[in-house]
Amino acid sequence: MNLRNKRAWLLAAFSAALIGIFLVYPEHRQHLFGLIPYAFLFACPLLHFFHGGHHHGHRHQSSGQEL
Repeated sequence: MNLRNKRAWLLAAFSAALIGIFLVYPEHRQHLFGLIPYAFLFACPLLHFFHGGHHHGHRHQSSGQEL
């Protein structure tokens, strides 16, 4: 499959996706907007998991002396 043929398939798939979104969005817009608060709640633990929590960059250096 040459590059020109791949581009044609990619353009056709992208166009079909845009048409599908255009047709489905008006009917299901309220369902999608109703899920936004849950998306924020789901994003918080994911960000903590992938970000590494609150501990990065704060390494304690022990000097060997206790006060």
